[in-house]
Amino acid sequence: MTDLPFWKTTAMKDMTPEQWESLCDNCGRCCLHKLEDEDSGELAYTNVVCRMYDMKACQCSDYKNRRKVVEGCLKLSADFIPVDWLPETCAYKLLDEGKELMEWHPLVSGKKSSLAAAGMSLKGKVLPEDFVEDDELEDHIIAWVK
Repeated sequence: MTDLPFWKTTAMKDMTPEQWESLCDNCGRCCLHKLEDEDSGELAYTNVVCRMYDMKACQCSDYKNRRKVVEGCLKLSADFIPVDWLPETCAYKLLDEGKELMEWHPLVSGKKSSLAAAGMSLKGKVLPEDFVEDDELEDHIIAWVK
């Protein structure tokens, strides 16, 4: 018997649905609108968040049905982890690349509050997409997400 946590002993493809979902730290950064440079393919994050994002709860307002409501909302799986699209701190990306989870990740710290304490929450940092026109997105590029 090992004392190692499941994410160190279980391949992502072999995780239970509960284990898989627990990898998400609920930072919401994947819910931010992104712009892709047509020439370089480089992504730029904006401070504009999906309309499904609950600004008070800092999570999707209807996670189960999000893909039915939001065109382009992706479902991650062990076979589909768009590493170029996910922020550097994303647990799915980190594990896919053979890296450790961030020390503030709730699975590591044991506390949901560690996300906010580390300044990783979107609370107070984002605007709902209804407030920003598509042609204004470039004015909302941010540097605090990589």
